[in-house]
Parts: sequence; C-alpha cells; structure tokens
Amino acid sequence: MLTPLAVKAAKPKRNAAGELVRAEYPDRGCAGLYLVVQSSGLKSWALRYRFDRKTRKLTLGAVADHDAPALTDALTLAGARKAAATAKHLVEQGIDPAAQKQATKANSTALAAQRAADGVEPHAEEFLRLYARPNTRPRTYQQTEDVLRRLVLPNWRGRTVHDIKRRDVIALLDDIVGERGPHMANKTLGVLGRWFSWLVGRDVVAVSPCLGVERPSRDIPRERTLDDREIVALWRACGEEGVFGAFVRILLLTGCRRAEAAAMRWSELDEAQRLWSLPGERVKNGIPHAVPLAPQAWAIVAAQPRFVGSTFVFSNDGGRRPIGGFSRSKRKLDARIKLAAWCLHDARRTCACGLQRLNVRVEVIERCLNHVSGAYRGVAGLYQRDPMLEARREALTAWARHIEQLVSGETTSNVTHIRARG
Repeated sequence: MLTPLAVKAAKPKRNAAGELVRAEYPDRGCAGLYLVVQSSGLKSWALRYRFDRKTRKLTLGAVADHDAPALTDALTLAGARKAAATAKHLVEQGIDPAAQKQATKANSTALAAQRAADGVEPHAEEFLRLYARPNTRPRTYQQTEDVLRRLVLPNWRGRTVHDIKRRDVIALLDDIVGERGPHMANKTLGVLGRWFSWLVGRDVVAVSPCLGVERPSRDIPRERTLDDREIVALWRACGEEGVFGAFVRILLLTGCRRAEAAAMRWSELDEAQRLWSLPGERVKNGIPHAVPLAPQAWAIVAAQPRFVGSTFVFSNDGGRRPIGGFSRSKRKLDARIKLAAWCLHDARRTCACGLQRLNVRVEVIERCLNHVSGAYRGVAGLYQRDPMLEARREALTAWARHIEQLVSGETTSNVTHIRARG
C-alpha cells in the first residue's frame, strides 16, 4: 500500500539497457489507483477501471509536491484516493468518468473559443461595420468610431463583452470626466448604450451594462453667438489661415453646418445663379438644400484653387479629399484671436442671430438654415413647400454686406434693416 513517503521516494524504473523508463506503482489501499512516474521524473495519478466490458484509464491529476509550487490539479495520496472513489461511483451509476472528462474538456475549449470570439475588439468592429456605418450620418459615424477607438478599446482591450459590468462603465466615464470633461463622457455613454443595445438585440449579451448608469452631467444646449467685435476679429484672423480660414468664413456667411461646408463639391455649384445645391444625402434632415451665395461668399469659393479632377472645394490635397483636422486648425486660429469658449457651430448660430437682427422673417431664416421645425413644423411644413429662394438670397446678401461693413469699419453696432420678400 502506498504511503506519502513512498510516493515522494518513487522513481522511474530502468530497463535492461539501463535506461530510465516509465513506472507504475499500484495502491493496494484503493483498487485500480496507480502512481505513474515518467522517465523524466514527473508523477501523476491514474485510475484503471472496467466500463462496458472494456478496461479504461482515467488520469486524475499530478502528484502534489510539498517542495514545489502546487499545480491546480495536483493531488496528495489522500486526494487521489478520494478522486478515485468519486470516479468509481460514476461507473456504478453507468457513467464513464473518462468520457465525461473529455466532454467537459471539449465544452471548456468551446466556451473559451466563444469567449475569445466575444472580445470587445471584434464586436466593436462589427458594430461599426454592420450598424454604425450604414445607419448613421457620416459625422455621427466618425464620432462613434473615435469614441470606441480612442476612449473605449484602449481601456477594455483583451476583455470580452461578457466581462464588462456596470462598474466598468462607470469607472471609464469617471476617467473621461477627469481627462476630457463631462460632455465627452456623456457622448461616450451614448455610444456605449447604442453598442450594448445592439449586442442585446443580437443575443450576444443578455443585459446592457449601461442600464441604470447616470449621465455624468446634464447637457446644456449651447447658446453662444459672436458679437460684432468677435465677428471682425474672427474674419480678419481667417485671412491668415488659408483654406481653413476660407472655410470658416463660408460657415459664417451661409450658416451651413460644418460637415456640409467642408465637403462642398464643385459639382454642386451653379456659377450662373451663384447657387450651391446640396443633395438630401449630404444634409442632416435628408432634405435637399439650395444655398444662394452672396457676392462675398461666391468670391471666397471662386478663389479656391481648382485642379483637373478636383472634387472638393475646400481641400488640402488638390481636391481629392475634403478639408479635415478641424481641431488642429482651430487651435492655430485660436492662437491668433482670443475668443472665449467658441466652436465652429457658433458661426451657424451667429448667422441665424444676425439675420434676426436684420429683421428677416422667421420662416425665411428657417429656410436659410434648412430647418423643418418652428414655423414649418407639422402640417405647415407638409404643405408650404415654397423654397423662398429669392427671399433667402436677399437675406444672406444683406448679412454678408453687414459683415463686410463691420470689417471695413463703415459701421459698428448698427445693423441694416431689411424686409425679405416672400
């Protein structure tokens, strides 16, 4: 009968040639239990038993060595006898313990493979490819991609979507609040919410870890507009910033959105009418929008270099791609002027506010901004399809003239009052 000392002292045997070979030592204290010693000296426990009229073998685990770090499946002599008794009980119940062990191992391997496939990286890529790109506007897709690639994946890389709990989401948002502010944390929570809701819908996870997570702060709509002094300072600074400066001036003159103006195409421009026509797929609300360009705005567009094969008006690579790098370019512009907490979208609000100060009718302003709310919400928006093109041309021309007068010093705070025709 084996004893703990005998187990420790057991060594491999030698064959007729004197070479070390594998040896088995039966334990008479537990029928069928063997101590197996490999030629290398490694020791393990095995159980031999009969099942379905055949002799089977079940490896129980390594031998626990008190002088070496314990393995996860290492067994002492007492532990090996207990494991053997458990296996024999399964045999008595008509269950093959060796087959059960193989099935458990196969299931574990399959589960590990499934968890590896459920990593945050591949699921983030699928979300971007299958949902975000085909179902959101280009600008929204870009923001979603930036949040996932720059803020989420670097923190959760190597983990699975099943590992992500509510506390992980909260910890990530807390870090973003400290590094980038609450507004970016709010954006990140919005992206995570859409992503995990999509995963729930695809039966990848059962519950979104974003449920119950409070927004880091309440988003307050921006109301910032530039006053006359700031308009003059911005306009003059733009004159030193090349293509980006011209682009910002167009934002101020037309009230268009950043993405719309940045991707202005030569093919969208009608020189005879000095009209810029945006197709529905290029605007936020999906409604085609025509922008009458005041002489000042057309002069800026016409001054941009146009090469053979050029597509985009505002470009840094000969018209092949639209202008980008807004944050970097804006920092350079900010270095020339001192405007408190302003952003590019403020130019759109400034244009709308300026038109209002010029006594332009509300419905004309909304047409200039391509809004379908306010005066044109509901039934009114459904039936009143008058584009008011000439009224908008007169309004935007008056606004451009007002800016020109401000910059030239011909007027200060006074405005030119007009009454745009319907």
